[in-house]
Amino acid sequence: MAVLDYELILMLDPEAADDAREKVAADAKAKLEAKGEIKNEANWGMRKMAYEIDRRGEADYRVWRFTGGKDLLDELDHSLKITDGVLRFRIFKVPADSPNIVPPDTEQIMRRDEDDRPRGRGRDDRGGPRRPRYEAETDDSAGEEAPVASGADAGA
Repeated sequence: MAVLDYELILMLDPEAADDAREKVAADAKAKLEAKGEIKNEANWGMRKMAYEIDRRGEADYRVWRFTGGKDLLDELDHSLKITDGVLRFRIFKVPADSPNIVPPDTEQIMRRDEDDRPRGRGRDDRGGPRRPRYEAETDDSAGEEAPVASGADAGA
């Protein structure tokens, strides 16, 4: 059976008690050590997420680089899916010589979020509200407006 390198990213519920989060992380680590070999371990701490999961805007991140077989992956997948306090987890296959992932600086992310510059192109960038789809044409000699084309009349 082939033994490959993997990374496990575990996102824990910030509303769970600290000792409950530590127990989930310790259980995951024990499974990794029992059936595989841990090459690197990192506790990224509380970090803001890109989007909410279960109405939570942040999570406690734990990351492991490890080697193991399919039986370890199956056991991790099963146990983490049913464990209370796990918001989300992902297991990635990684090349053995790839560098360990480093989290982005939290202060840099917070500064970026506080920056109030408008991003992207929105309606405000186009110089005002949209024009009507069909503009009323006026006949200057008669002083009356021509009928505006609508759904059924537009094609006639």
